[in-house]
Amino acid sequence: MTTTSPLPPAPRPHIEATAADPYDRGAARGRQLREGIPAAAEVYDRLFALGGITPARVAEDAARALEDIARFRPAARAEIAGIAHGAGVDEWRVAALNARTEILARSAAVPPGECTTIVRRVPGEDGAARTFGVQTWDWHIELGALWHTLESRGGRHDFVGLTENGILAKMGVNSAGLALHFNILGHRRDGVGGVPVHVLAAVVLEEAGSVAEAVEIVRGAPLASSGSFALFDETDAVLLDLSPVGVFEVPSEHGTFVRTNHFLTPVPAAEEKSRLYQPDSGERRAFVLDRLADRRPTALGELPELLVTGPGEPPVTCLPDPDKPLGQRWASLATITLEPSTRTAAVLDGTPADIGTREWRVLTAGRHGETRTT
Repeated sequence: MTTTSPLPPAPRPHIEATAADPYDRGAARGRQLREGIPAAAEVYDRLFALGGITPARVAEDAARALEDIARFRPAARAEIAGIAHGAGVDEWRVAALNARTEILARSAAVPPGECTTIVRRVPGEDGAARTFGVQTWDWHIELGALWHTLESRGGRHDFVGLTENGILAKMGVNSAGLALHFNILGHRRDGVGGVPVHVLAAVVLEEAGSVAEAVEIVRGAPLASSGSFALFDETDAVLLDLSPVGVFEVPSEHGTFVRTNHFLTPVPAAEEKSRLYQPDSGERRAFVLDRLADRRPTALGELPELLVTGPGEPPVTCLPDPDKPLGQRWASLATITLEPSTRTAAVLDGTPADIGTREWRVLTAGRHGETRTT
């Protein structure tokens, strides 16, 4: 059984959007995704329908999301409008993509995908701590070609990373050295209302200059769905459980955070949708922790191999089952590493097992706007 990606090694697009005005920045993104955004919307339409969510309900949920986003951050609302204009689609279509986590929370037929994240905080040669992280992004194989790397410049902080077509942000690092890994969790109260977690990720990457600033933004956001942000700057790191019942900090384990897809703090865990992820999530996390007990990586390059798994092991390297129906074919669509000290995100188009056979795309937010893509 192979653990490499089932997708051909065709590089995903790299989108550059530079403008001081968020609407213009969004329009630049939309113009570069005039085919990709409608294609992503079509797949999500199928997933929404599979979950029994009618088109009318999706439109209503999207309109509500736009109102919630506008109250929280008008600039994010303006950027969504710009994306829609640039792509030539209705605003609610882009809003539905950004709120796809919240909308799909209504569905019992389309459980979320799986992701595994490791963030390390280790002493540096000068005695100061340094941080770095790695993550698999696991999602529906039908969306395997509908994501891109992103370079967004013109806000308070520039940022680079990976996101889906039409969605403001997902994982990345900004020019101040603030990095964000993103996992989805499941709570019984999850639903529509509040700020979509993907929009919140974009706000954090654009506005936060440190872990402390990022946590303040997150705690000030009205949330109606669940997720996890692993936030780290050059010296500090924190792992958060996000949920409709509050935001909770997860303690580290010997300078390491390991996140899969279940809550790690007691308050949200009491009402977890455990059927969505367990026992898989717990098994993946325990497996990675066991590996870390034998190896204490001190450099970023040592992390990705810890996410490579094969037959008989928990599916940290996630491969789709071709016999499963739509909504149940998950795959590790990408592997991403983040390093705040260099303001660098490296993205592999494939699973961790593809390392060595495919090239990393290296993006640098930079202190002064320099960018390197390879």
